[in-house]
Amino acid sequence: MRAPRTVLAVIPARGGSKGVPGKNLAPVGGVPLVARAVRACLGARRVTHVAVSTDDPDIAAVAAGAGAEVVHRPDGLAGDTATSEAAVLHALDAHASRHGRPADVVLLVQCTSPFLTSGDLDGVTAEILDNGADTALTVAPSHGFLWRREPPAHPGAAPDARGVNHDKAHRPRRQDRHPEYLETGAAYAMDAAGLRTHGHRFFGRTALVPTDPARVLEIDDPHDLARARALAPLLDPVDTPTRADVDAVVLDFDGTQTDDRVLVDSDGRELVAVHRGDGLGVAALRRAGLHLLILSTEKNPVVAARARKLHVPVLHGIDRKDAALKHWCEEYGVDPQRVLYAGNDVNDLPCLGLVGWPVAVADAHAAVRAAARAVTTARGGAGAVREIAAWLLGPGLDPTAHPPLPATRPRSPQGK
Repeated sequence: MRAPRTVLAVIPARGGSKGVPGKNLAPVGGVPLVARAVRACLGARRVTHVAVSTDDPDIAAVAAGAGAEVVHRPDGLAGDTATSEAAVLHALDAHASRHGRPADVVLLVQCTSPFLTSGDLDGVTAEILDNGADTALTVAPSHGFLWRREPPAHPGAAPDARGVNHDKAHRPRRQDRHPEYLETGAAYAMDAAGLRTHGHRFFGRTALVPTDPARVLEIDDPHDLARARALAPLLDPVDTPTRADVDAVVLDFDGTQTDDRVLVDSDGRELVAVHRGDGLGVAALRRAGLHLLILSTEKNPVVAARARKLHVPVLHGIDRKDAALKHWCEEYGVDPQRVLYAGNDVNDLPCLGLVGWPVAVADAHAAVRAAARAVTTARGGAGAVREIAAWLLGPGLDPTAHPPLPATRPRSPQGK
């Protein structure tokens, strides 16, 4: 019986980027670009192996954490002049050495296309495995009219423009034109032996696999990254964690457990409003055995009072919340990738970038929502924490079923 054909997806991800520094680790929808690409590949039914080719140890760590094999790219293939094909061929060799057999089909997957889907990858793979194509690529259908500026006919003449894919004197109706296709730059599939022979990604018969034009975006500069982050809440599937995904929940206070308003009386005492449902949600999380922490920049008696009421440890008056969070994770042996951090404002961004489950409340700052992997439907102080508890424990949780567990008190970030 013939062995199943091996399909290797290769994600090239160099550490250097001039247009967007650290681009391949930039989060979109709360997930680094390289991890998004790995997830799309792992979700494809026809892909059997996923490898990230990189020269950067931080990218390697994120790729391995997302479930990919890591191919350490030599310096000679990591410069600006190195081609993607060279990285793919190197990864093919590494795969054959590691697994004892060559891949039959190889995919080149660009993590700078954040909205690539597993279906797109299965589509290009099927063209090779099932339909006999030698190469395949994702494309976006277009009926657009393209124009080109022509050089002046003679010195002093004004430049003219002509249609590239149409005659400007006889423009056909849209419905009378055959669609043309834009290369998305997201995914390419190749017969592996053919790639070795020809050395480039287009040889033999090439198949086009149309994808949704709304999802086509390549990140080449900071404006592209900003657009991707704005689109992620609209294009990404709803992704909320369960108890199996999370070991710890860390909560900002102002604007997350409150509505971000403060009432000040004539003696200067501050009052805030909290949500009873949030308290019930916290009790359920404690009963479920999760590590809990309130982490706040403000050093305010009201924060400490709320923490005592909830029987939850608190670190407040913290300038570097991310440093405090990292220290706390080390102290309790919690993997940051299994931490859910919920926040609402820009001072929460470093913490959101540190954890595996960055969460924003519904009325959070736009930059926080863009960096989040999940966004609550409830506003801060209006049940957002209760909603998070329902994600983790199920909508039917009963926070009053058992008494709360005793709280443990962490040491300060300085260990004092």
